[in-house]
Amino acid sequence: MASAQVQSFDIMKQQDQQHQLNIIHKHHHHHEGVPLESNSPEPIDEEIYQVEYKHPLEHVWTLWYLENDRTKHWKDMLNEITEIDSVETFWSLYHTIKTPAELKIGCDYSVFKKGIKPMWEDEANIKGGRWLVTVSKSAKAELDQIWLDILLLMVGQNFEYSDEICGAVINIRNKSNKISVWTANGSNEMAILEIGQKLKILLHLQSHSLQYQLHSDAMSKFNSGVKSVYTL
Repeated sequence: MASAQVQSFDIMKQQDQQHQLNIIHKHHHHHEGVPLESNSPEPIDEEIYQVEYKHPLEHVWTLWYLENDRTKHWKDMLNEITEIDSVETFWSLYHTIKTPAELKIGCDYSVFKKGIKPMWEDEANIKGGRWLVTVSKSAKAELDQIWLDILLLMVGQNFEYSDEICGAVINIRNKSNKISVWTANGSNEMAILEIGQKLKILLHLQSHSLQYQLHSDAMSKFNSGVKSVYTL
C-alpha cells in the first residue's frame, strides 16, 4: 500500500496550481539534450527552491529523452536527463520541457523508476511487458493529456499493483504516436489487468484499444507482428 507521503491523482493536479505560484528559480543550468519549451525563457533549474514543504514521491523517477539521429546507434541516442523526487520537481520539469506533441518525429520521452533503463533488455523489464495505446497524429491535445495523466497516475502510486510498474514511454512516429506503460512481470495476470483497467477508466480511453504485449515477443518480431496477450 502506498505511504501517506504519496500524492493522489487529483491532489497532484491541484498542487500544480499552487506550485506555479510558489516556485523560485535559482542557479539555472542547461541539461544537455532535453528539448525546452519554445516560450520558456530559462533552461531547467539545477536547484529548485520551494517556499513551502516539498511533497516527496514514493519512488524517485528518471526522465529519459531519445532524439532521433540516424548517424548514431539507438543506445547512443538515449539521454538520461534528470531525476524526479517530489511533486514540485515533477511540475517544474513538466512546465519547462516541450510537450510530446511538440517533439520531432522519431523522438521519445521515457519516465522510469530510478535504476531502470527504458530498454527491453534491462533486468527489471526483460520478463515483463507493456500496455500500449495508439493515438492519432491529429489528436495533439489528446496525446499530451493522456501522457500527463499516465505520469500522474504512475508517480502518484495510484495503482493497487504500483510496484509492478517500471515506467512509461511515449513514441512520436510518422503514422501514429504510441504511449505505453511497462510492467515487470508478464505472467502476473491480476496485476496486468488491474493496471490496464484503471488506465482505461481513469483516462477515459473507452474509444481506444489497449493492448498488452510481452517484451520477449517484441524483441523477436517486428512491431506489426507482435501479438497481444490482453486487449481492453
